[in-house]
Amino acid sequence: MRGNFDQCLKQVLHHEGGYVNHPSDPGGRTNLGVTQAVYEDWVGYKVTETVMRKLTVAHVKTLYKVKYWDVVKGDDLPLGLDLCVFDFAVNAGPNRAARYLQKLVGSTTDGQIGPHTLSLVKQYVREKGRPEAIMVYQDMRREYYKLLKTYPTFGKGWMRRVRDIEMSAIIMSKALPNAI
Repeated sequence: MRGNFDQCLKQVLHHEGGYVNHPSDPGGRTNLGVTQAVYEDWVGYKVTETVMRKLTVAHVKTLYKVKYWDVVKGDDLPLGLDLCVFDFAVNAGPNRAARYLQKLVGSTTDGQIGPHTLSLVKQYVREKGRPEAIMVYQDMRREYYKLLKTYPTFGKGWMRRVRDIEMSAIIMSKALPNAI
């Protein structure tokens, strides 16, 4: 449909921040939202803490496009909902983000967004509207986070992130009110 990747990436990176290595985070060393394991898989070799600390947006932009945005079919999702699904993919994995979208629209929850899921997404948005789709999807995310054992440590931040992404997505969705 249209490319909204750059705007969505900007929103995601706002929440991901810089280098962290929190002892309670199972992802370990992370910079710009990219864990060391994901980055090593991307580049094909082991990297040091120094390399992780020095990551820039230029280093991770294509990774985000290929491993997250393209996997959740960001270019084919309705404006605003694309941001929510992409952000959840980055934070909780593309398969999970896809399954939650499929659950939202009543599709088979196999974690692979294909033509059938996209058709159901369009139908759902036609019937309910983009703001409603965004709010329900974000509510599903909130419920997911509340079930995690690390919620006491990271829950407040996750809830703030979901709220901020939801507000940005609704504003984004109103930019082209007649688009699906």
